[in-house]
Amino acid sequence: MALSFHNSLTRRLEPFVPMQPREAGLYTCGPTVYNVAHIGNFRAYVFEDLLKRTLRFCGYRVRHVMNLTDVDDKTIRDSRAAGCALAAFTQRFKEAFFEDAARLRLAPADVYPAATDHIPDMIRIIQTLLDKGIAYKADDGSVYFSIARWPAYGQLVHIDPTQMRAGVRVSHDEYAKEAVADFALWKAWSESDGEVAWESPWGKGRPGWHIECSAMSSRYLGPHFDLHCGGVDNMFPHHEDEIAQSEAANGCRFVNVWLHCAHLVVDGEKMSKSLGNFYTLRDVLQRGYAGREVRYVLLATHYRQALNFSFQACDDARAALQRLDAFRTRLEEAAPLPDAGSEAAQEAATKALAAFQTAIEDDLNISAALAALFDLVREGNRLLDAGGLAGAAARAGLEALARMDTVLAVLAPDDAEQVPEAILTLAAERQAARKAKDFARADRIRDQLAAAGWVIEDTAKGPRVRRK
Repeated sequence: MALSFHNSLTRRLEPFVPMQPREAGLYTCGPTVYNVAHIGNFRAYVFEDLLKRTLRFCGYRVRHVMNLTDVDDKTIRDSRAAGCALAAFTQRFKEAFFEDAARLRLAPADVYPAATDHIPDMIRIIQTLLDKGIAYKADDGSVYFSIARWPAYGQLVHIDPTQMRAGVRVSHDEYAKEAVADFALWKAWSESDGEVAWESPWGKGRPGWHIECSAMSSRYLGPHFDLHCGGVDNMFPHHEDEIAQSEAANGCRFVNVWLHCAHLVVDGEKMSKSLGNFYTLRDVLQRGYAGREVRYVLLATHYRQALNFSFQACDDARAALQRLDAFRTRLEEAAPLPDAGSEAAQEAATKALAAFQTAIEDDLNISAALAALFDLVREGNRLLDAGGLAGAAARAGLEALARMDTVLAVLAPDDAEQVPEAILTLAAERQAARKAKDFARADRIRDQLAAAGWVIEDTAKGPRVRRK
């Protein structure tokens, strides 16, 4: 089937039709760098990474832009509370984000524009909206977008026009759907902003949050592009306001396809510090889980379904990845051997890869894609057990796994998962004890390894150690 996505704008599954053949412009809302990103944030970033990798898998050249929100209500509030200049305060969290993104194997964006580097772009858009009469200047020097002067407002979240309160202003960045009102494009400086301010034709101030993404997306992708993503919580007001101000300023459609991922909950409850279930990626890694295990958890639920995060899910991810590791190791061991069972094995690899592609092209149907992967594992292990998979057939299986992993990015173990030298030494001592027929000592070492969290498996090629 053709690559298709559920478009949040139309609320329909639609074939993906790029504006340029085999190219895709993708904008994703990045972190607001006032703190370390939590696993709910990374649920969205992993989904967006899956999308980008799927586009590449299907032969598209992707131009990916992810913004860094380094000036807004939160960054100003928390930098002042910390007694730190805004740039220095946000820099530490930008660095933390990139460290965590690497741990989760997020393929880097082509551009990471920071809001503070694009104030002139924002001023130009705001001036255009003022010139068109769609924006207006308030008495305090702030500039607002008038929803009464833009009848198309509300197209993404299908707002009831009776909810709109034209002339009523909302100046803060985030607000409830019920607060549909004129929103701030430029905020006049106030004492609470401290030293954070830029000069503009309307006086000293700073941009509103929503105008930032309109400016940065148009700067790097143009006024009209293919795909825009984020969490479902961004649909209103952020994405709705982006659409309104972008289309009003540029006189053309803003984005063709919108994709939004559902919320992450923890053990069935909303994540919050008060409930003690609020986790950053670092919190989870400190419990002994690897980055790819967390990635698997965040990946394995379809993006439009709520994801229930739990440490049991992390354990299940570890087990699934160990199964994949064991299968890949068996294939690697069989690859140098004389050819055996090439026809059946080739058919299994071809069938699994085709099923994987069909699934992932269907609005990123990750459940069906993973089912195709584990069908290959099951059939491949059956053929290996029967001696019907070796040589070229094993290499075909490895190639199929590698092709799937260009999308999943979970197969290669993290450095933290490598077997420590001390554990390898114990395994060698156990092997020596077995050869000396000192089975009591061998059993004691096996128990010592188990207590340390490692399992030793005896194979035809010698002992193999893996994490418990």
